[in-house]
Amino acid sequence: MKQFFEQNKTFIAIVIAGLIVGAAVYVGLTKDREDGEEEVVLTPTECLATSEAMVTKVLDGDTVVVEGGHHIRLLGIDADERGYPCYNPAKELLEDLVLNKRVRLEKDQTDLDQYDRCLRYLFLDDVNINLELVKEGQAIARFYPPDVKYQEEVIQAEKEAINNKVGCKWAGIEPEVEERVEFQWEKLTTEKLGFDVVGACRAGNYYGKEMLVEGVVADAYRSKTNTIFLNFEKPYPNQCFTGVIFSSDQYKFVASPENYYSNKTVRIKGEIKEYQGKPEIILKDPSQIEIGK
Repeated sequence: MKQFFEQNKTFIAIVIAGLIVGAAVYVGLTKDREDGEEEVVLTPTECLATSEAMVTKVLDGDTVVVEGGHHIRLLGIDADERGYPCYNPAKELLEDLVLNKRVRLEKDQTDLDQYDRCLRYLFLDDVNINLELVKEGQAIARFYPPDVKYQEEVIQAEKEAINNKVGCKWAGIEPEVEERVEFQWEKLTTEKLGFDVVGACRAGNYYGKEMLVEGVVADAYRSKTNTIFLNFEKPYPNQCFTGVIFSSDQYKFVASPENYYSNKTVRIKGEIKEYQGKPEIILKDPSQIEIGK
């Protein structure tokens, strides 16, 4: 055995060094959330899509995939997500305009969004596709500084679409919606707790404050790290707000909270915090959440 190690000590040293380097790389690629959630960080630092590319898939009215598999989020506009009235008209128009065609991808100031999608204006020849979707009443203007290059044109197009009642957004045809239900609350009320109630999509205006957040759990799931995410009003990654239950606290809650609270109108109590650009409340005890009746 001693003779084996003597004869192969160089090889063994190389293997050990490789293991040490590999462990260091792994540690460098992971970080812990301050509240206990470990996540792997392998995010690109820049958009890898070329300035001209073929559109291979349209995901919805404001997101496409181009050759190479790069996801492109159209700047300056917002179209309905799946399950909302104008989702299909917006997606179909965008497919008619750009699917299987080469487009020019124009950057503003921000390269990637928080979901690592490339932020771009799409041009087919000299036509601004982002602007066209608003002109046709299939998307609304939605700008966030510093990305405001075509803000004036797009906002003007939106005003004209509204005035002329153009497209799904402004044609004046009311989509069928369920009659609003007034829910009753037993525990989580302003009268009992002194906290204000805010809708889930406005929670981001109240970071650092103790509030009651109310909304529909549109999407709920359990992650690989056994963390439960209750996403409000829209499914991930377009949720307005998230309630988070870490594995260490789940024994206090009902079995399978991701199923129990899904598609229900609930209130959550706690301090609104920001995580990756989205508001959330960490749920440590079931007294923080109530289903409306």
